[in-house]
Amino acid sequence: MTRQRFASVIRLLPEKEEEYRQLHAAAWPGVLLALSRAGIRNYSIFLRDGILFSYLEYIGDDYERDMATIAQDDETKRWWTLTDPCQTPVDSAAEGEWWAPAEEVFHFDGSELSGPAPTESGGPDSGVPQ
Repeated sequence: MTRQRFASVIRLLPEKEEEYRQLHAAAWPGVLLALSRAGIRNYSIFLRDGILFSYLEYIGDDYERDMATIAQDDETKRWWTLTDPCQTPVDSAAEGEWWAPAEEVFHFDGSELSGPAPTESGGPDSGVPQ
């Protein structure tokens, strides 16, 4: 099974930021179970300047089918009734698109090179991009 990476973006309404943070601080176990059953791993949502950036890894063999299964899950649908009003699509989203997919322009998993491990502090000799 190949691990695929997906990223997407959406705008967070400023007046809904605290509510959105609180919801995700106590994400519903049933929603997390639906994600896990659909092959979602290593899922994170980041926030910067009003933009939510979602990153996930998918280990299944039919992404569209598994996303449709999540969309039919009753608890996930109830979750979305709370989270969706906190969001609005970015200007570049396609018609009807909610979370707009982001294009991967770089990936490095660390296995391509050998040598000493980088230092955590970064800097020019750390191996961490500046």
